[in-house]
Amino acid sequence: MPRSALVVEDDPGLRRVISLVLGSEGFDVVPAGTGGEALAVLAERDVDVVLLDLRLPDVDGLEVLREVRRSSLVPVVVVSARDDSHDVVAGLEAGADDYVTKPFVAKELTARVRALVRRATAVPTSREVPLGDVVVRPGSGDVLVRGEPVALTRTEQRLLVELAAEPGRVLSREELLERVWGRTWFGDVRVVDVHVHRLRAKVEHDPSRPRVVLTVRGQGYRLSVDAPAPRG
Repeated sequence: MPRSALVVEDDPGLRRVISLVLGSEGFDVVPAGTGGEALAVLAERDVDVVLLDLRLPDVDGLEVLREVRRSSLVPVVVVSARDDSHDVVAGLEAGADDYVTKPFVAKELTARVRALVRRATAVPTSREVPLGDVVVRPGSGDVLVRGEPVALTRTEQRLLVELAAEPGRVLSREELLERVWGRTWFGDVRVVDVHVHRLRAKVEHDPSRPRVVLTVRGQGYRLSVDAPAPRG
């Protein structure tokens, strides 16, 4: 079956261009010109990936993204003219898996979309990964924190699993970008920091004093399985 993509863009010309580009890659494209239309589509059907503009006529794209994240882990690529680093970070913190600035190169956009879809639909390992008070079950996508399930996005789960593959070893931001995003990142490497921040908010007992996902200043991140978060 062809993969489906929801393209949320208020500019009819650009919406058509993105739809043609993805259509040429075999995607079944569902267009939407407003945030309301996009949310209505997602309420009616599942899609494999969402491409989301931030400047929409009815509601800010970040609000659309936050609403999507309340009920769905679908991969989301923000495609926006907002190229300030603060805007990029805001988009990622709101739940985007990737951020592409306009004007974009069609081949780069489709490469990013394909990489996200591959990660989201890859056949996972059935191995359970215990991390102190955190348990990751890649086969089902479940993550338990002190026995309670938490919802991670595909990117957050992949980041956690990659760190868990080599507990105690420091992985640089560049290594994590290549492993998790599946390609060399030409943008802001803070994309890793933002996703680590989001991950900590979900798995750490006290995100301001992390005990599972640790920062190694000037080097990157490592996972500690010997210091589970305190209980209570």
